[in-house]
Amino acid sequence: MRWADLNDGPLLDIMAGRFDVLVTLDKSIPKQQRLDHRPFSVIVLRAKTNRLTDLLPLMPALLACIAKGGGGEVHELAGQFSA
Repeated sequence: MRWADLNDGPLLDIMAGRFDVLVTLDKSIPKQQRLDHRPFSVIVLRAKTNRLTDLLPLMPALLACIAKGGGGEVHELAGQFSA
């Protein structure tokens, strides 16, 4: 979509009306951006690494969270790991 050069704020603005959910590994985005007025939800995945083997255990919770829907919500899903 050629959005790679966008910073978080403009990226979130352009997503409005195009997507229902943003799934990210960026755990700081809820602290840096105002998300409560966005028409989509944000789901932050927290795992030991961003490798598929560490993210796969989060998939059932991710799918359940997506199914709930709801704009302006932020959900954090954490796996079992030592920080």
